[in-house]
Amino acid sequence: MSKLKIGVIGCGSIAKHRHLPEYAMNKSVEIVAVCDVVEERATMLAELYGAQPYRSYEELLKNSSVDAVSVCTPNYLHAPISIAALEAGKHVLCEKPMATSREEALGMIEAAKKNNKKLMIAHNQRFVASHQKAKQLIQDGSLGKIYSFRTAFGHGGPEGWSVDGKDSWFFKKKEAFIGAMGDLGVHKTDLLRFLLGEEIVEVGAFIETSAKENADVDDTAVCILKTESGIIGTLAASWSYVSKEDNSTIIYCEKGIIRLEEDPVNNLIVQYQNGEVAKYELGGIQTNEDGGQTNSQVISHFVDSILHNTEPPVPGEEGMKSLEVILSALESNETKRFVRLEEV
Repeated sequence: MSKLKIGVIGCGSIAKHRHLPEYAMNKSVEIVAVCDVVEERATMLAELYGAQPYRSYEELLKNSSVDAVSVCTPNYLHAPISIAALEAGKHVLCEKPMATSREEALGMIEAAKKNNKKLMIAHNQRFVASHQKAKQLIQDGSLGKIYSFRTAFGHGGPEGWSVDGKDSWFFKKKEAFIGAMGDLGVHKTDLLRFLLGEEIVEVGAFIETSAKENADVDDTAVCILKTESGIIGTLAASWSYVSKEDNSTIIYCEKGIIRLEEDPVNNLIVQYQNGEVAKYELGGIQTNEDGGQTNSQVISHFVDSILHNTEPPVPGEEGMKSLEVILSALESNETKRFVRLEEV
């Protein structure tokens, strides 16, 4: 069987450390094209992976041999490039947040349906081993009813990760649209929806720019969330955690507490009501410091969905629901009131 031919649009850090290495590890694909407006970036990665370099995504999309693309650009370009790729007959894996508005997200979903192509959003937290195990524990009912939760995703900011450092597009509202809430918070809204098996229906939020002098987007946010069955909890997303990264989630249940990614060794700890404690050593969650050593499984799921013609595990509709929580948080911060999601 011939290999799936892949193009990667945007040659920044997420492409360099996640998408390209994971495609290269996948025996079912061949990287044939890379694109970046900065010519040297595209040329360097093209040489590394034996691909054709492009400076224009429009030119890359004219390459009829390309079957699928990863969209790894600044946020404001996610929707227009994804839609153009789908219209050109390519399957699309798009980085998060998938779009900057519900209308853009709907446009992407419609383009995928119209052209009968796969659209997947790169929410990798669903595939983390501890999160998968927690989902099983919740589903089997042994912990009883869920009462509340708290989740956080924070680190020192994109300047330590982004290819452009302090001059990164992450800090510019015109290109990023949203700061820490879009970079980190949307990961956690997606994870909560996945773990709890419910939609978030009400959001209250405080969103500030308190740590980054060079930013006109948020860098610190705290949200209160409520699900359809009445589970309540908090979500924090921040670029102001200047020491160790926090990527933890705690779920408070009727018969115990699930602690995820708090302990450096035991990725999942369950503290039962009767005093028993179960510890699971499941392998680490991805961090920006691991240099791409941890396989996110995003690429393999995307590739499998194309090869086997199955629904991607995070289709556009799922990406949009997670985005809507973020949009509601922005609205809550602006209006200083709680926002019900059907109002978005």
